Amino acid sequence: MAAKSQIEWTEQTWNPTTGCTKISPGCKHCYAEIMAGRLQAMKASGYENGFQLSILPERLTQPLRRKKPTLYFVNSMSDLFHEGIPDQFLDQVFSVIQQTPHHTYQILTKRAERLPDYFSKRPCPDNVWLGVSVEDQKYGVPRIDYLRRINAKTRFLSVEPLLEDLGEIDLTGIHWVIVGGESGPKARFMKSEWVENVKQQADSVGAAFFFKQWGGWGVDGKKRDKKANGRMLNGRIFNEMPVNL
Repeated sequence: MAAKSQIEWTEQTWNPTTGCTKISPGCKHCYAEIMAGRLQAMKASGYENGFQLSILPERLTQPLRRKKPTLYFVNSMSDLFHEGIPDQFLDQVFSVIQQTPHHTYQILTKRAERLPDYFSKRPCPDNVWLGVSVEDQKYGVPRIDYLRRINAKTRFLSVEPLLEDLGEIDLTGIHWVIVGGESGPKARFMKSEWVENVKQQADSVGAAFFFKQWGGWGVDGKKRDKKANGRMLNGRIFNEMPVNL
């Protein structure tokens, strides 16, 4: 079954595929890879291959069985637009999405270059929030232009883990921006001024801003656990969501 999520900006996760491969610095300490290893050791269904890409058609019907309107994060344990997932299977995923307009689906990818080709032949359903990961200037920022080319009702950025100052970025057509630091024992440091820079630019275009976490380091530069860091930014918690929720 789809699982209740501990991710602050969603409600449930739906993983019609599991596993992935690393393509950019944001992937270095992938939480999904670590979790997949644990689930494989527990002999959990769908993780027999660990973090190798696995397509699971038996999971396609999960949202169809849920009547309560739900905010789903699609493929928290994979990347839906991974090059190993054929268009035919993506079509099946989007068919389920179209059959369940009472749900909202958040789809996040690092394979942004695949988006224009796929959606040039198909519409992006209105109940999809389409997003890309933006961890740095070299790999992350170019993904925004690919996302902007898609006629999606809601476009968002997951700026997590934020690994450096992104400088000036074009947020035209972006509706929601999530920012967070890296967690885990090998977490890389995130500076508060990097976060402020993204927030100011999100505010300037009217994009909703969600600050997820400081991660493994505090704003004071000291390493500590996630609970100690919390989600406070300048004394506030930013939980903004796109207005069409």
